[in-house]
Amino acid sequence: MPSPLENLCGPTKPLSAEPPDAREFAGLMRSGLARLEDAQVARLSLESRFDLVYNAAHAMCLAALRWHGYRSSNRFIVFQVLPHTLGLGPEVWRVLAKGHEIRNLGEYEGDMNVDERIVRDLIAASKHVASKLSALPSL
Repeated sequence: MPSPLENLCGPTKPLSAEPPDAREFAGLMRSGLARLEDAQVARLSLESRFDLVYNAAHAMCLAALRWHGYRSSNRFIVFQVLPHTLGLGPEVWRVLAKGHEIRNLGEYEGDMNVDERIVRDLIAASKHVASKLSALPSL
């Protein structure tokens, strides 16, 4: 029986199988952790902190997917598969999905509607991702 990640692979599906790469994983992890740290600098604008934490979450969720040997063709799927890559539940991936929705409205429609609460929630969710990611065995 194929795994949930295998079921998402195919020519018209969002994932493709690709062997994990330790160097890529380390780079995504390093980038994610640096951005997560910077997102907590209160003197930065709220919009900058949002960009930093959203991209931190994306980098770390992509690292988790790459660790499992898959690559995505769209940004959102890395958040949706968190139950299968890091065992994280809706309390985390729903916050990251909301961040993705806000990011898209800002990027494509100029409606960057962020507040302190979503930045704080994204930081907390990203810390959960970072913790689970750091517990994965080395590649």
